[in-house]
Amino acid sequence: MKLPVIKHLTQFIEDNDEDYIVETIETLEALTEVSSLKDEELDVIGELISNMYGAIEVNKMIKEGTPKKEAVNGFMKRVLGSIDK
Repeated sequence: MKLPVIKHLTQFIEDNDEDYIVETIETLEALTEVSSLKDEELDVIGELISNMYGAIEVNKMIKEGTPKKEAVNGFMKRVLGSIDK
């Protein structure tokens, strides 16, 4: 996951609507079923999907009252903590 991408997508959700991100995730997930995709291409799609899910999670935290900066940092700490385990 890339923090700058998650921040940008979170701002996109605030400016527009979360539905755009959800629909994009669905589209990317459908693309993963293309049998001719190479592993590198699947990795890129997977990274995009994970960043989008991250932005949705950060947006949820913001809606619950967490300040934006704190929500982003808290989310990344959770992600990094789960990777270390």
